[in-house]
Amino acid sequence: MNINIAPLKIIREQIEAFTTSFIAVLPNLLAAVLFLVVVWLANKLIGSIYSRVLARTHMRSSLKAALQSLVSVAVWTFGLLIAATIAMPGLTPTKLLAGLGLGSIAIGLAFKDIFENFLAGILILLREPMRIGDYIEVEGISGEVKKITLRDTYLRQVDGDLILLPNSVLYKNAVSVHTDWDRKRVTIIVGIAYDEDVAEGRRVIEAALKDLDTVDQQRPVEIFAQAFNSSSIDFEVTWWTGSRPVEIRRSKDKVVEAVKTALDEAGIEIPFPYRTLTFKDPLALRSSSNDEDPSQGVENT
Repeated sequence: MNINIAPLKIIREQIEAFTTSFIAVLPNLLAAVLFLVVVWLANKLIGSIYSRVLARTHMRSSLKAALQSLVSVAVWTFGLLIAATIAMPGLTPTKLLAGLGLGSIAIGLAFKDIFENFLAGILILLREPMRIGDYIEVEGISGEVKKITLRDTYLRQVDGDLILLPNSVLYKNAVSVHTDWDRKRVTIIVGIAYDEDVAEGRRVIEAALKDLDTVDQQRPVEIFAQAFNSSSIDFEVTWWTGSRPVEIRRSKDKVVEAVKTALDEAGIEIPFPYRTLTFKDPLALRSSSNDEDPSQGVENT
């Protein structure tokens, strides 16, 4: 049986050519790997020195971490470019930069959102619109800022859930920083009956808030008769307290309790909503007593 050895010869020649080429470039590859080890050590050394320098500044920890990451990325980018030219001597810096220029267009289109969040993270860290521990709200999402990275901001909601919010959302939308100031104004509505004296009701409510420890006594408590409601005269009661959510809830709890107690002790009615029902025809009411006539009706208007 005749065996055609031409394909086997071609495969053998290709393997020999590949082996010869690999052996020829092996010193360059080893040199490139060795250079990357040097880059790794240099990155560690530069990171250590940079950390010591930043430790003497008053920058926020999140901004320090972001700057360290940028320095590390720059060192590795520069090192990889040099390693590529060492491994492939025919690859000149001009050709490499030209290739990166063409490839960056495709990479930019593919990773547009990532780069957008990355740049937004840098701008947020530099502008310092919020701090770790602040309570913020954006696009209906609220929580405590736990961590700010170059891509995401970590928010811990009051129910314990952790939200990873892309930095571009924070940068492009209006953000409410609730704890930017340590004080916040809180408002509730208190209603008294129409038969009560409005001035006396205002005085009683104001006295109820006077000695509460959750009400900032250095700022005025404001009480305004606001509206004629369906069954009450409504007061708008405003005071200042701590800006954190738990402080606001605790203050509201004590204020509502104190106002209710004070109005009750003063004999001032907090009315329930009244409803007046009108019937077209007389409404027949049946008595539970067997001695009464069940057919007797009572007319209601």
